[in-house]
Amino acid sequence: MKKPLDILLIEDDMDDIDLLKDAFEDNKVPYHMEVIMDGDKVSGYLESVETLPEIIVMDLNLPKIDGKEILLELKSSFYLTDIPIIVLTTSSSREDIDYCNNMGIRKFITKPASIDGWNSTIHSIINVAKNFPS
Repeated sequence: MKKPLDILLIEDDMDDIDLLKDAFEDNKVPYHMEVIMDGDKVSGYLESVETLPEIIVMDLNLPKIDGKEILLELKSSFYLTDIPIIVLTTSSSREDIDYCNNMGIRKFITKPASIDGWNSTIHSIINVAKNFPS
């Protein structure tokens, strides 16, 4: 059996969390996912966890601390710089895309509106994680 993909999901929308989990299961991708729903909990979690995630998937629209601030914090922490980040958000604004790309994310994905779109998102996550071994 393949080793499960270790994911940190930073997302506050329960429906999107469930859709992502369903897509992993539908595609028979083994995974372990920690979910953080409040932006202010990300730093504490990453500082306390024994094993860092292989990939971080995050929304930009989060309660308490905005996703852009979290992204800046993640990219400023030397021990986190090698973890690939995918932004999965409802935004498709050029400003958000440019900001995220300038911060060094691996992929910017606008949240899909269909099951096929969620399946495609899973394949993007897998491809990014495969290309950045820990």
